[in-house]
Amino acid sequence: MRKYKIIFSLLLLTIIPAWLMADELSFRANAPAQVIAGQPFQISYQLNQKVRDFRAPQMDNFEVLAGPYTSQSQSTSFVNGQRTSTFTLTYTYTIVANKEGSFTIPPASATYERQTYSSNGVRITVLPPDEQPQQSQQSAQRSQNQPQSQQASNDAGGDNLFIRTIVTKTRVYEQEALLLTYKFYFAGVDVTQFTNNTKIPEFKGFVKMPFEQSDIQTELEHYNGRNYQTAVLYQTLLFPQRAGSIEIEPATFEAVLRVQNRSRVRSIFDDFFGSYTNVTRTLRAPGVTIHANALPKGKPADFSGGVGKFNLNSSITTTTPKANEAVTLKLEVSGVGNMKLLKIPSIDWPEGFEVYDPKVNNAFKNTSSGVSGKKTIEYLAIPRNAGEYVIPSVKFSYFDVDAKEYKTLTTPEYTIQVERGENDANTSSAVVSNYVNKEDIKQIGSDIRFIHSGDITHKLSTDNPIVFGSLAYWLCYLLPLLLAILIFMIFRKKIKENADTVRLRYKKANKVARKRLKVAKKLLEENKKELFYEEVERAAWTYLSDRLSIPTANLNKENIYDILRSKQVNDGIINALNNVLSTAEFARYAPSNDEHAMEDLYNKTAQIIDQLENQKL
Repeated sequence: MRKYKIIFSLLLLTIIPAWLMADELSFRANAPAQVIAGQPFQISYQLNQKVRDFRAPQMDNFEVLAGPYTSQSQSTSFVNGQRTSTFTLTYTYTIVANKEGSFTIPPASATYERQTYSSNGVRITVLPPDEQPQQSQQSAQRSQNQPQSQQASNDAGGDNLFIRTIVTKTRVYEQEALLLTYKFYFAGVDVTQFTNNTKIPEFKGFVKMPFEQSDIQTELEHYNGRNYQTAVLYQTLLFPQRAGSIEIEPATFEAVLRVQNRSRVRSIFDDFFGSYTNVTRTLRAPGVTIHANALPKGKPADFSGGVGKFNLNSSITTTTPKANEAVTLKLEVSGVGNMKLLKIPSIDWPEGFEVYDPKVNNAFKNTSSGVSGKKTIEYLAIPRNAGEYVIPSVKFSYFDVDAKEYKTLTTPEYTIQVERGENDANTSSAVVSNYVNKEDIKQIGSDIRFIHSGDITHKLSTDNPIVFGSLAYWLCYLLPLLLAILIFMIFRKKIKENADTVRLRYKKANKVARKRLKVAKKLLEENKKELFYEEVERAAWTYLSDRLSIPTANLNKENIYDILRSKQVNDGIINALNNVLSTAEFARYAPSNDEHAMEDLYNKTAQIIDQLENQKL
């Protein structure tokens, strides 16, 4: 009897999970996102369970030509001893669109386990049919009399394929984002691949932030009276860095096409082996001119360099800390615009606070309107004394491209009531008494010794070689004294140098930068691209902060270049520094796959630091 109970339990453990899984119904509709008016296409409904009472929706603006065609498939697999079964039930309709426009097909419905389920709706864009030129038949007849190579070239050229340079706007403000897209159009040709022989312009006068390129997806688009398959080859956000007309040079791409030969077939073998030719075509995307307007006059004193639309929020960990207890003030700048180029706001901390370098965390993504996301800045400060302090409000100014005016955002003012700490020197004697332990009390009895009253003359000796008043006698006192004075002067000088943190960072700037470059070299050898670019950028910014005596929070390219020019630094060094900073900064978001480019950036950074080290800064 017990044996049957065990078998019954095992059957329940096997059947119940499968039964629970079977209750999960998947019901999904699939159809093309774009279709052409008058051309049939299919819409299908897939389910993972057998259902009854399937009902297709009312398809207004579409005509059902055939269907539904019902098909079923089932498969079973064993992986690591686990049995997995899949079942698919498909209802397929062949339909055609009656007119152009964008339409939504409502959900279908079906009954399963006495419940009614619905699929998702499908939105379809109906494009107009191709316009047929009158000369198309004449050109087709002429192409039949041409040689094979010329026929293949004709098929792979003309209006059959081209690349457009598309920008969201041609008139912008400085630092305002615009989206540039290189879009490939093709019709009637078979594109097999794009080669690596691609030339993208340098976008001089812009800061570029490319989109991550995933697998190329194609979709239909009606352009100039004809329907094309299109694919986005390259997309990037551009931020103009100066006012005026800025030229974007043409780009080139190389595609490999598979073109069918139209020669007469002499035998069945010619049809199999000589019917297609691979043709390599170099496609040119035209250049474009962008007109950048200068930002209006009257910039606020706390202008962050931001251009777009932003919000500012703040929070503080506590308003009643104890002395020597850390306080963190957090700022969150969110919105859309040139987020990666924003300056970090500065905070006017009260006296008596020990302030540390802010910690910045970026969560960005590229969108058609600019860089969207949030920049979080955490300021850590430690109050050293008890009392009441006021952290003034932080101002953040930016240029609103929609309102075409400067706007200033402010945070609330925080009043900090610092309480006396437990280890504060001004605390009561009761606190001090806590530091006296039993061992201290035990040793008090050994502090008092009785005076020896016996005869001690036997302990005195006249054989001491050091005679009172002799040179050796005085040297025994003077040498330790002189050594103590020398050590005191050395340590006093060292303490004075360490107290001057600005001077100390200035002297150690090259040493610190070299350590970071050494780490970057190791990351380069390990092919850790993102960490390499981050370390190179950090080495350059840390060196400039220490060398120019500018806090990291207030460091930006503008004041760096102004200070270097004021110190008579060569323009060639400044331009090379700008190239290194820009390359390192933006390569973090789109790392280069070229190891030579990474090593070149490393060498240039080390060279720039050597050149600046020889300058009188």
